[in-house]
Amino acid sequence: ICGGPCHLSKALIMSKGTVVLAYSGGLDTSCILVWLKEQGYDVIAFLANIGQDEDFEAARKKAESLGAKKVFIEDLRSEFVEDFIWPSVQANAVYEDRYLLGTAVARPCIARQQVEIARKEGANFVSHGATGKGNDQIRFELTCYALYPEVKIIAPWRIPEFYNRFRGRTDLMEYAQKHGIPVPVTPKAPWSMDANLMHISYESGILENPKVRQVLNVFVGSPCLSLSGKHGVGRIDIVENRFIGMKSRGIYETPGGTILLKAHLDIETFTMDKEVRRIKQGLGIKFSELIYNGFWYSPECEFVQHCINKSQENVEGKVQLSVFKGQVYILGRESSKSLYNEELVSMDVQGDYDPCDASGFIRINAVRLREHHRLQGFSSTKQ
Repeated sequence: ICGGPCHLSKALIMSKGTVVLAYSGGLDTSCILVWLKEQGYDVIAFLANIGQDEDFEAARKKAESLGAKKVFIEDLRSEFVEDFIWPSVQANAVYEDRYLLGTAVARPCIARQQVEIARKEGANFVSHGATGKGNDQIRFELTCYALYPEVKIIAPWRIPEFYNRFRGRTDLMEYAQKHGIPVPVTPKAPWSMDANLMHISYESGILENPKVRQVLNVFVGSPCLSLSGKHGVGRIDIVENRFIGMKSRGIYETPGGTILLKAHLDIETFTMDKEVRRIKQGLGIKFSELIYNGFWYSPECEFVQHCINKSQENVEGKVQLSVFKGQVYILGRESSKSLYNEELVSMDVQGDYDPCDASGFIRINAVRLREHHRLQGFSSTKQ
């Protein structure tokens, strides 16, 4: 009969390795934590503080009670703003004309820290609770592979053994009760919610029917509320195109981000050369797509960010605005780097401008139009 050392040796042999789990403290990732242990992994739970309303100490105790080898709770709020939100604001990043990318921009921030912990702890595996149909699985994993190329990823919701066992919330609840996982005592909202400093998103559940109207209490208030949140600024209900190839419905609340976008757009137009801004607009669209699709740490995204940073060298100033009933109103602006010349543009002062020059400018631009319509007239005559 073997004593303690032999038992310890046996446990070490049986372990498949260490996995760093992106842990939220909720039902899904709590069940995943226990399931990973069942599969023979040592689990390190990692919880990112990116401004969500969360009882982090309660989450720590819960993870420890479920058998997590270690628990890391990392305050990423400053780097989330400086390294991810602010570049998105500078780019005027909006996906498909409406979505301000509040969830998408958070994923590379979280995954970067997850990978750092995995490297530091000598973990060969990382895991997450993203579904097999969504964008987040792509965002998490592309970041992990970019920053830790040799890492192995365990995505339970893409493993048949897991998703066939847990076909819905009822199965998860039964598993939780069986394994002593604390279960929610309040009824689950009929949708899923994701929150951070920048926004709150609502999707799934009853919202999967695009005809279902958002109920009045769906907006619980963004963590970045100010006066803007109380006035309903930044609330949208959209259908978007997921990178994986399907359309999905999302309801988003981004009050602070919406105000920053409006203010930045205004001061950017005030201080930036017209042709530079035209090029930068195209780069902003590309940047938005790269963020949404999970390519934050790609060479093309690095190149686009470099170009956008260059465009922002003179973009500074103050913008006055007001918010009312869901709208942001620009009231005025000022900047020491402004390209606005009040004397040049004034209708009351000629300034350093000769109106006669406009005649030649117009005639030169008319050459192309005259030739086009001359050809059109020639073609119609032949017909």
